Amino acid sequence: MTRYPATVAQGRSTKVLTTRWQAGTARRRPDELIVEEPLEIRLDGHLVTTTMRTPGHDFELAAGFCLTEGLLAGAPVLACRYCGTGPAAGSDFNVVSVETGGRAAVPEARLTTATSSCGICGSTRLDELATRLGPLPVTEPFPGEVLASLPERMRAHQQLFDVTGAVHAAGASTRDGSVLVVREDIGRHNAVDKVVGRLLFDGRLPVTGAALAVSGRASFEIVHKAWAAGFAAVVAVSAPSSLAVRTASRAGMVLAGFARDGRLNVYAGEVV
Repeated sequence: MTRYPATVAQGRSTKVLTTRWQAGTARRRPDELIVEEPLEIRLDGHLVTTTMRTPGHDFELAAGFCLTEGLLAGAPVLACRYCGTGPAAGSDFNVVSVETGGRAAVPEARLTTATSSCGICGSTRLDELATRLGPLPVTEPFPGEVLASLPERMRAHQQLFDVTGAVHAAGASTRDGSVLVVREDIGRHNAVDKVVGRLLFDGRLPVTGAALAVSGRASFEIVHKAWAAGFAAVVAVSAPSSLAVRTASRAGMVLAGFARDGRLNVYAGEVV
């Protein structure tokens, strides 16, 4: 597996002039906002989808999306490239093609744009996932104290959140809590795909026995992406959905929510 760079990170935040009101006083001052732009993802040149994302780590996002959506089906990622009629800078780095040399099947294009808030919700049903992915291998149970600590461990790597306060984060860690990779994006599903893409490029998939920590809630989509990557556990700062719990149970995955201040609620699987 070729080691891919993290790709361009320009345009991730921008400064605007805002008015801050406090105690009857208005004051003009600059503020840092997260950038949200479309990214068109292609597979071997064929349109897959367009998603709203935070620019940066685009190759990881595109490759991670293709893997978690089952579009690669075991085909190797040989290259990722920016596409456009001119130089990459002229296309604003907003079109990426994942290249498998034609080994992957031609994808069916998603005609609707994926929003940064919810992704392509409901595109894959639970039964289809179970057929495609199968149950996860049984691994040694996670210590509860390690899972409860993951959001705080991940927090130290959230530089974009520190600047803008407007992005989600996802992070992969080992069973002992060692952080492997953390990615940020305005879309929680994009952050997960960026993590998965990085692990794919580094030859670490399936990431058996590892945990995925996410800011915000744990939706069905987050759990299904974690399942596709081989994560043994998903930990969220907020609550899971009922379908996320059913999906984690079907996969044989630990699913925990409300991981704050050394506590968590375990909804699927067991911890020690």
